[in-house]
Amino acid sequence: MRNFMLRVVVRMKTALNMKFLILAVCVAVASANTAYPSPAYPAPAYPSPAYKPESYPPQPYSFAWGVNDAPSYNNYAHSESSDGKVTTGSYRVALPDGRTQIVNYKADSYGYVADVKYEGQAKYPEYKPAAAYPAPAYKAPAYPAPAYPAPAYKAPAKY
Repeated sequence: MRNFMLRVVVRMKTALNMKFLILAVCVAVASANTAYPSPAYPAPAYPSPAYKPESYPPQPYSFAWGVNDAPSYNNYAHSESSDGKVTTGSYRVALPDGRTQIVNYKADSYGYVADVKYEGQAKYPEYKPAAAYPAPAYKAPAYPAPAYPAPAYKAPAKY
């Protein structure tokens, strides 16, 4: 009984010591934190930059180019002109079906307007049905008989 009481007293002392130690550490941490006063002067203030879009004078231009290569069926062209405010132009492209697509367009402050036309008739290759083949049939592979001898066990030796 005496050993039991001694152990209880030692455990209570240890628990009390730990509580005191935790309290002392908390007080030390709280007192170590120094709060600095706020600065006596205001933060620097800068005026926001004023945005002004650049104003450019009108820059008119005009260009045209074209390709006409009969052996490779490459026949296309492009021309465009602008007075600085309104852009007009046209281009033509040879399509794979034999037609030529011609696009005339106008782009101004109201948007892009395109007029699309086609020249010629579409030519598609004639349909030729493919030969019919029977559906493939699955044949199970034939496995050869094993070439190794059947296992033979010997009776254990008696001592």
